Amino acid sequence: MTAVMSRRRFITFVAAAAGLPLLLKAGGAQAKPVRWDGTALGAPASIQLYHADEAQARAAITAGLNELKRLEAIFSVYRADSSISLLNREGALENAPDDFIAMLTRALSLARISDGVYDPTIQPLWQTYFRHFTSSNPDPAGPAPRDLAAALELVDWRAVEVDAGRNRVSFARPGMGLTLNSGAQGYITDRVADVLRAHGFDRMLVDMGEPRALSTKPDGSAWRVGIANPADPGRSVVTLDIVDKCISTSGGYGTLFDSASAFTHLIDTRTGRTAPALLGVSVVADTGTIADGLSTAMLMAPVERRQAILKAAGGQKAIYVTPEGVISTVDA
Repeated sequence: MTAVMSRRRFITFVAAAAGLPLLLKAGGAQAKPVRWDGTALGAPASIQLYHADEAQARAAITAGLNELKRLEAIFSVYRADSSISLLNREGALENAPDDFIAMLTRALSLARISDGVYDPTIQPLWQTYFRHFTSSNPDPAGPAPRDLAAALELVDWRAVEVDAGRNRVSFARPGMGLTLNSGAQGYITDRVADVLRAHGFDRMLVDMGEPRALSTKPDGSAWRVGIANPADPGRSVVTLDIVDKCISTSGGYGTLFDSASAFTHLIDTRTGRTAPALLGVSVVADTGTIADGLSTAMLMAPVERRQAILKAAGGQKAIYVTPEGVISTVDA
């Protein structure tokens, strides 16, 4: 098996966000960082809060993780019993959860804005690459052109039928498949942050695959986020200070199908070919729901369409990086 399926970190946290101590007086006690690390939809995830009472912070985190668990049961393509897996298997989903309808509506809107550059029905193409590179002795040149052509026939966001009034989703053609991984991580980040705020926390860094900073750190400083080097994701090529923003990053290096890094998990819906491994783009927006998905669209979009897509989809800035550093930025 030659497929390299491990998810790499796109973004690194520096300074206090990476765990350096920060002790502040809060009601006569010291506010200390309380951190959780785990996974969400198969990607590394974390929560960082500050509170003088660690037990209270842990209770809030537990509530947030319960929300994560609920949403993974809707969006995870790795679970056979999830809502999205049921849709992909049956071609229709009755009584779709409200969160599924909301996220899918956002994804289809982004597909329309980007003229299909971002397309959540990309799953048949992804499966074609996955099956090829996990087979015995796969051709290093990639899937056969006929297999890619057949998969491309099943990729069409306009063939997803959503009846929000009846909470029903269906495909117009058999064999279609949906993935919301590029989008749902940001959505889950927002929902988990909502739960933590309901528990009284208003300064936090929540990362369910896409980091979102709420307010400042307790000392009043911004959260510092480093955008990873595509050639060495453990190191950053540039850092950003963020307050009340989310940063979503897409790059071919996130999941590689082959050891030569010639085939990546980001696929061009126009050609069926994959994005280069050593190019990444980070999108800054107010929320994870806006930023996630949009970063994928911005990576694949033609240069002349980038600003229009960013603005129409609600993003604020897109930063393109290679191992040499920032190569361009786009402002809405």
